[in-house]
Amino acid sequence: MIELPVIAATSEKETRIKKPDWLRVKLPIGENYKHVRGLVDDHKLHTICESGNCPNMGECWGAGTATFMILGNTCTRSCGFCAVATGRPEQVDWDEPQRVAEAIHLMKVKHAVITSVDRDELPDGGSVIWHNTIKAVKSLNPDTTLETLIPDFKGKKEDIQKVIDAAPEVVSHNIETVERLTRQVRIQAKYWRSMEVIRTLKEGGMRTKSGIMLGLGEQKEEVIQTLKDLQAYGCDVVTIGQYLQPTKKHLPVHRFVHPDEFAEYREIGYSLGLDYVESGPLVRSSYHSEKHVFAGLGRKEWESGKS
Repeated sequence: MIELPVIAATSEKETRIKKPDWLRVKLPIGENYKHVRGLVDDHKLHTICESGNCPNMGECWGAGTATFMILGNTCTRSCGFCAVATGRPEQVDWDEPQRVAEAIHLMKVKHAVITSVDRDELPDGGSVIWHNTIKAVKSLNPDTTLETLIPDFKGKKEDIQKVIDAAPEVVSHNIETVERLTRQVRIQAKYWRSMEVIRTLKEGGMRTKSGIMLGLGEQKEEVIQTLKDLQAYGCDVVTIGQYLQPTKKHLPVHRFVHPDEFAEYREIGYSLGLDYVESGPLVRSSYHSEKHVFAGLGRKEWESGKS
């Protein structure tokens, strides 16, 4: 494992670590990119690709895929890592589920990903819109597999159950960071509440998934413990990627994790019994998510490579 220096913000003129070469990405170009751009605009849709400043947007949109964000583009939480706007959201758009379904139909994708902002001001956390969106997508796109990246719904099992009842192929809920840093990084969220969300999903028969960001000040032992906790609470798939600071107002990057260390966490995850581990500097929750639908595929590939 390669150790890199830890650097934290010390003043308004904070020292910033230069991005290494392995974090360079291509600019979004090409006809497929323009096509997806047009669909998003025409259907008045939100995507986490844009709102979250995802470094893979050019690659994914160029391949004709996007991660749709429902329930608006304003979140009721103010997590220290997230580029999505915080504030008072607009009223619920009950026509949104059908528009998302139609956009996915026009894109003709075999696998789609949907996420949302947190809507803590709503009594159900937006779970009815979640249910309706999944149902609409499946009705219009019966051959398309679907991953849903859901909020914690404040841990309310009746709201989580609405997602389970709609039966997406994969349900993801991100733990984001290690237990020690959760209050600083996620603020209104709770580490063990998120673990319970994953357990509820697993007990409901869902294929489960979660994601972790590195570079926020976590220690190696803490990352491994988080992987152990996720496995113990029923998580099937884990994504591990590099945290990138969206703006100066967000948490600083403490270090850029070398690709070799990401590869090490992948091996540790598989040795713990996880089904699929996607680990690398540019990995994000929905990156290559079509690979995460089928149980055990990633682990089999890893075991084959080790033999």
